Amino acid sequence: MVRLPEAAWQAEKTGMKASITMMNERFENDMDDDIVLGTDNLGKQVSSPEGRLTILDAVNLRVRAGESIALVGPSGAGKTTLLALLAGLDRPTTGRVRLCGEDLTAMDEDGRAQVRGRHVGFVFQSFHLVPSLTALENVMLPLELTGASARDAAARARAALVSVGLERRTTHYPKQLSGGEKQRVAIARAFVTEPSILFADEPTGNLDTASGDRVADLLFRLNEKSNTTLVLVTHDRELAGRCNRIVELDAGRMLS
Repeated sequence: MVRLPEAAWQAEKTGMKASITMMNERFENDMDDDIVLGTDNLGKQVSSPEGRLTILDAVNLRVRAGESIALVGPSGAGKTTLLALLAGLDRPTTGRVRLCGEDLTAMDEDGRAQVRGRHVGFVFQSFHLVPSLTALENVMLPLELTGASARDAAARARAALVSVGLERRTTHYPKQLSGGEKQRVAIARAFVTEPSILFADEPTGNLDTASGDRVADLLFRLNEKSNTTLVLVTHDRELAGRCNRIVELDAGRMLS
C-alpha cells in the first residue's frame, strides 16, 4: 500500500481526467465478445491521516467466459478489494469495471445489485448462511428474491443440494451441519441461479484438509459443467494451481 500526499494526489487526479475519454474508447474496443469481466486502469484509494492510501493501482484484467482464475498475493495485497470491485460490491476511485457487457462504474448501487442478481454468484469463507433457515430454504433464497415461485424455487434448490451431495440434509439448520457441509450448501446456493460468474473469497479457508479438497472439487466440477466463470481469492497455492490462470497481486499492483 502506498500513501500519497494530498497535493500529489490532486495532481495525479487532474492527469487522469485529461485522459479519460481516450481510456473509455480503448476499453470499449478491447472488450471481445467472449470477455465476461474486464477492468481498465482500476484503482482504489482512501483517505488517511497521512494522505491518500492506495489500495489498488492501475489494474488491467480480462477474464473470458468459462475461465477460472485465482487472485493470489500476501495479506494486504488488495485481493479482496479487487474481488469486491469486480463484483460491484464497492466502487473504484479510478478506472472502470465491465461485467457481462455492463459498465458497473456507471451505475448506482441499485443498478449494480440488479446486475449481480442476473449474473453473479458468491461463495464466502464464513459461509453466510441464514441461521434460522434450513439448508433447502437457504438455497431457495436467491431464487425467491428474483421472483421465482415457492414451488419452482424448492424444486431447483433441492436439485442443487443433490448436486453437492446433500440430499439428506435439506431440513437441517446451519448449526446442525459441519463446516464442509455448510460450504457445500453455500455452493449450491451460489450455483442455483446459474450465474455467469462465481466469485469465491477463500472458499476453503475455514475447512479442514479433507473438507477443503471436497469443496474445491465441487467448485471446479460445477465450473466446468455449467461453463461458469470462476474468480477466486486464495492463499492456498495448490488450490490456485487448479485454475486456468493465476493473477498475482502485491502492494495493490498486478504482477501477472
